[in-house]
Amino acid sequence: MANITVIGGGVYGLSCALALLDDGHTVRVLEQGHVGQGASGGLVGALSPHVPEDWNIRKQFQLGALISAAAHWARVEALSTLPSGYGRVGRYMPLDDAYEAKKARSRIAGAKRLWPEGFGWQVLENTPGIAPEMAPFGVVHETLSARINPRLACKALAEAVRKSGGEILENHPVIRPKGLSIIAAGVGSAALLEPYLGADRIRGVKGQAALLDCGLPPGSPVIYGNGAYIIPHADGTVAVGATSENKYDNAKSTDEKLDMVLQKARAIVPSLKSARIIERHAGLRPRAPKPEAMLGRLDDSTFIATGGFKTGFANAHLVGKALAEMVAGRQPDIPKDLSPTHHLTKRAKQPMPWQ
Repeated sequence: MANITVIGGGVYGLSCALALLDDGHTVRVLEQGHVGQGASGGLVGALSPHVPEDWNIRKQFQLGALISAAAHWARVEALSTLPSGYGRVGRYMPLDDAYEAKKARSRIAGAKRLWPEGFGWQVLENTPGIAPEMAPFGVVHETLSARINPRLACKALAEAVRKSGGEILENHPVIRPKGLSIIAAGVGSAALLEPYLGADRIRGVKGQAALLDCGLPPGSPVIYGNGAYIIPHADGTVAVGATSENKYDNAKSTDEKLDMVLQKARAIVPSLKSARIIERHAGLRPRAPKPEAMLGRLDDSTFIATGGFKTGFANAHLVGKALAEMVAGRQPDIPKDLSPTHHLTKRAKQPMPWQ
């Protein structure tokens, strides 16, 4: 019989389950639908760092997650014998503005100072696949970014949990169980968290994306430009996304906002114009009161792991390890900004230098 229950079978819940199993617990995962059904079942899967400037503890946490991701996903694939779609392919960012190009060049030194040896940031004159007119001031090439296939990654994680002795119950009602539990159900966590956090603390941010059948060689760098991410997946498909919508009528429908993202992507990478759209996808990503993930203890037997609507796959393995540390009564080395207390505290207005 499990001694701890994880509510939610997305990337956070499954990562927590695997970390708890590694720590010697017996674990069951309760999922209302199927594994990876919610925000973790998207298409894009971009794992990218903050720009190397104005450094802080949150950026350092994400850097650590990105650096350790390769070993983590290799282990998940070995345990599950399934692919995750992970690849450290780097990222291109076309520069269409002189001011942005100047800032990009100033960040070369920051990357040398802040990032470990072997990861770099440079500005190239041009790159294959990117329309020259969309990059008149060159193209940033950084080698830290990676991509992952969200759906494959969740399947691999789930199988790794099972093969490590964990139990996953799909199509199970989202209820608060007796005993130790971790609430990691994304947007579906809201009702369970209301007694602790109050109403409407976890909200959904709508994201729209598309999957194309071709357009860039597998293994090509991720491309980010003009608000559009272009992800060449390992299987030859290319994901394009994503919108970030706080207001919407239908969380599951796609519309002209996705068409605009596709238009931007095709302008940057002309070869996408002839690619066939395999799927148009929309869904909700969980946002805590502040943009960061929310991790921590809510009472003697209840923990939380949710939010992080833009960084879920990038830091999920460190989130899982942090929750396992908390359950064991240890203090994980994570930013205090991720705590429920921080999320429920209003940001203090910082005075300007002249005030």
